[in-house]
Amino acid sequence: MKTVAIIQARMGSTRLPGKVMKELCGKTVLAHVVFRVQACLLIDEVVVATTTSKTDDVIVAEAEKCGSKWFRGSEEDVLERYYLAAKESNADVVVRVTSDCPMFDPEVLSQMLEDFKNETLEGLQIDYLSNCLNRSYPRGLDAEIFTFNVLEKAFKEAHNPYEREHVTPYIYEHPDIFALHNHTNDEDLTNYRWTLDTEDDWKLIEAIYTDIYQNEEIFTTDEVIALLRVKPELVKLNIHVKQKQLGFC
Repeated sequence: MKTVAIIQARMGSTRLPGKVMKELCGKTVLAHVVFRVQACLLIDEVVVATTTSKTDDVIVAEAEKCGSKWFRGSEEDVLERYYLAAKESNADVVVRVTSDCPMFDPEVLSQMLEDFKNETLEGLQIDYLSNCLNRSYPRGLDAEIFTFNVLEKAFKEAHNPYEREHVTPYIYEHPDIFALHNHTNDEDLTNYRWTLDTEDDWKLIEAIYTDIYQNEEIFTTDEVIALLRVKPELVKLNIHVKQKQLGFC
């Protein structure tokens, strides 16, 4: 079974335009996300899914620079973009990641993929596995795993605009149709926010990278937690930021 991670990325952003191309310790935010996803050894292929807009030519160029494949599709219908990207890649299992998560942890993704594959082999039906149905990880480590068949069903049957824009609501809002599973951390870390959506998010992420990123090594969630416990003042940089209500992820 071929497992493909699809990272959605575009230059447009209502709160922080161009955020994925901001430079963070010598690399773009998008590059950090791509490299961190590539570090998961259970991923067979990484695809950056962007739009056909001319402004997203830089996304394609950056994906190529990072050694990632890319796909261009609809700006508004992101579900269609995901479906066509997965189809072109001949994916059996799809991992959804967003490009505004430069703290993404490949170790967490590896644990999730191991659970997804092992439990499937044991006969448990898993259509969708996420670590955000019932949150226990910091926002910014979000990952969703589902089969291509599930994605195709959502593509064909989801009609509401928000279902098309946010890719997976049709899946996780229909537990009567799909077998949904949640991956939970041992410790509740939901008081931390590590996604990039505002300038204050940027201040925190930049401070963390400046402190612990070195030699292109991929630091872990545990290392970040250790830093924030030594420097709790960093958490205050974006503690007031409210997530846009787009669904679970």
